[in-house]
Amino acid sequence: MKILRINLSKNNIVSEDLPSKYQHLSARGLVSKLVLDEIDPLCDPLGINNKIFFSSGFLAGTNVSSSGRVSLGTKSPLTGGIKESSSGGTLGMYFGRLGIRALAIENGSADNWVYLYIGKEEVSLKSAEDLVGLGCYETTKKMKDIYGSRIGVLSIGPAGEQMYLSSCISVTDKDGDPTRQFGRGGVGAVLGAKKIKAIVIDGNGTENIKPLNEEKAKIYNKLFVSKLMENPVSGKSFPKYGTNVLVNIVNAYGALPTHSFREGSFEHADNISGEKMNQILEARGGQVGHSCMPGCVIRCSNVYVDESGKNITGGFEYESVCLLGSNLGIGDLDDIARLNRICDDVGVDTVECGVALGVAMDSGIIEFGNFRACEEILNGMYSNKNFLSRIIGQGAKVTGKVFNNLRVPEVKGQAMAAYDPRPLTGMGLVYCSSPMGADHTAGASCTVFMKNEKEKHVDITINSIIQSTALENTGLCRFTSYAVNSSDETLNALLELINAYTGLKLTPDQYFDIGKEINGYEIKFNELAGLTNVDNKLPEFMRSEKLDPKSVVFDIDQNTIDEIVKKIH
Repeated sequence: MKILRINLSKNNIVSEDLPSKYQHLSARGLVSKLVLDEIDPLCDPLGINNKIFFSSGFLAGTNVSSSGRVSLGTKSPLTGGIKESSSGGTLGMYFGRLGIRALAIENGSADNWVYLYIGKEEVSLKSAEDLVGLGCYETTKKMKDIYGSRIGVLSIGPAGEQMYLSSCISVTDKDGDPTRQFGRGGVGAVLGAKKIKAIVIDGNGTENIKPLNEEKAKIYNKLFVSKLMENPVSGKSFPKYGTNVLVNIVNAYGALPTHSFREGSFEHADNISGEKMNQILEARGGQVGHSCMPGCVIRCSNVYVDESGKNITGGFEYESVCLLGSNLGIGDLDDIARLNRICDDVGVDTVECGVALGVAMDSGIIEFGNFRACEEILNGMYSNKNFLSRIIGQGAKVTGKVFNNLRVPEVKGQAMAAYDPRPLTGMGLVYCSSPMGADHTAGASCTVFMKNEKEKHVDITINSIIQSTALENTGLCRFTSYAVNSSDETLNALLELINAYTGLKLTPDQYFDIGKEINGYEIKFNELAGLTNVDNKLPEFMRSEKLDPKSVVFDIDQNTIDEIVKKIH
């Protein structure tokens, strides 16, 4: 496997073998180590010294289910610390087939807007001047018109070009639509600062990677898939309802962000739930049980259509439904889907923008439930001429500062996802302990914490953060964790699969040790960047303002949080 380096100041491209010291790392582990090794922690995230890395997993380019996720690593312009973000779609499959373990974009920026083309016979930078100002859907279409359908496309929209701190990088799904995202941390702004409009990974002429030990791979692949399909979450709930099945679950627990985190339940929750989405799509001819990458048996995604059967959006996830829905007082799935479509096209993170819109509503700037106002603000991000759009585009923390509102649900400058941490104490601990800021993917799903007493949450948090990091080092979808984390047999099958394809000899103990090692890289980078224990805390209003209907506050002392951070690496 190789590292492909794109030197923008010298305008040259170098391919090098993956160093032996990185052989046990892929995806999150590899990008985090490269960030620590190669990026000055004190650099300007939008300056010439920041770099951005992409890495596929150990099993990318194989026929193993859910193995095509790619991690991104950089210094975040939103938090000022390390940022790892991951995305599904077709990108990982083509990375693997092309033998690319990591892609580095480094050293300054291009003189003019370009896109990066990576194919079997060619790697080059090409002019993207005709793509400037286009949304991600149109940019993707133009790339497919040139190179055909067997490509993966990463692109930034106008928000990334304008370096909004909420900007994301869109990635094509298996249908060729830009519905998957490197969403958090303002990573689209980093590509925008480097004048990279898109990256095209051309899979034409490539084939799946063959295992080094075919017999072993066949046995453990069959076992791994059976365990994914037997699990009630990865094999039953997600294929039928998608991640939006969580709406009614979290709402019942009183933790569904509503009216900018002022309440924990929404009177229209049934209307925006996974069950309702399933009914709508079955009636209209949309699709549930859709996979974002070829061969994934979990199929947690969807294709959401309007009453005439026209595609509105895909990958319509729980976090987007909640933070563009209940959080804003909007209770119509069609309206939320339209907001989601704009976010995907203009290139902004639905979590960050949804929370920022909520803060503006909480500040009295917009009325709760006003879908048209939200639509206008998001559309205003295409041109950079709407002042309110520019504020919202900078994320929740900036929005709160502009409107002098202290009720901003964020940690380290990154907005919280769709789980209020006051009833979900464990999720609050994950938000505080994660090097990434308020990152719900940094630990176990909130549903794990619902089943346990508060005094058990510290140990659960430590274990879940290490487990999550270890799994993300493999490059597999985090939803495989429902099976992997609940069964030693499933974890063993996964590790034997990796060993069969790569020649590594990973054991469960090594797997977890690597998880701790990676958290150590990330925490060290943040310390060098100037982030301290003071940054590992929830906003004060969550410790004093009781959340209805459970009438609870977040009451874990800061020393306990600091102790967790010490123990996860």
